Amino acid sequence: MKHGKKYQDSAKLIDHLNQYDPDQACDLIIKTAKAKFDETVEISVRLGVDPRHADQQVRGAVVLPNGTGKVIRVLVIAKGDKAKEAEAAGADFVGAEEMIQKIQQENWFDFDVCVATPDMMGLVGRIGRILGPKGLMPNPKSGTVTMDVTKAIKDIKAGKVEYRLDKTAIIHCPVGKASFGTEKLQENLTALMEAIIKAKPAAAKGTYLRSVYLSTTMGPSVRVNPLKF
Repeated sequence: MKHGKKYQDSAKLIDHLNQYDPDQACDLIIKTAKAKFDETVEISVRLGVDPRHADQQVRGAVVLPNGTGKVIRVLVIAKGDKAKEAEAAGADFVGAEEMIQKIQQENWFDFDVCVATPDMMGLVGRIGRILGPKGLMPNPKSGTVTMDVTKAIKDIKAGKVEYRLDKTAIIHCPVGKASFGTEKLQENLTALMEAIIKAKPAAAKGTYLRSVYLSTTMGPSVRVNPLKF
């Protein structure tokens, strides 16, 4: 694969045989962000678990101290008082059956996170095959199936991110923007890594954190020393 000049210039700043401390990695990743837009910084964590086993799944959510730098659009599936509560809390879209139909019939996905009250999950389950592959299905583990819709909305707007193990035992998750600066990025990175370590399954054997990499939207990756977490 042939990379552009900006990518190649950024790659020269990185010693790919070295494992950087978190603060060094955050500082370096900012220097490699050379696109004309504010690049997202993402972490990729390879874990020593077997994703084929249900007792070794790693999934959860954490509110990043400095947010994600992205404006999150929230859809809430609720009725009655809970719908009014969601509107008051700042949800971008609120509804019940009409929202389900809009997604089904119009292929509407102008939202980033879907929150639902438990009593509406029977209705939401009808479009599980549509929402699931897009990562939009409400889930109790990530706090998006709840009666406390106000807290859910405020957490999401404040920078709540969901982390989830994929089929290759890797977690991919945004930790902020290149414009955040080293200190804010490191704070977000530490909060996420603490949550992932806390979520370690009891059935996991051997080394849990196999490798940790930071990368920007358009730049090369920087390897972070997992022992520093």
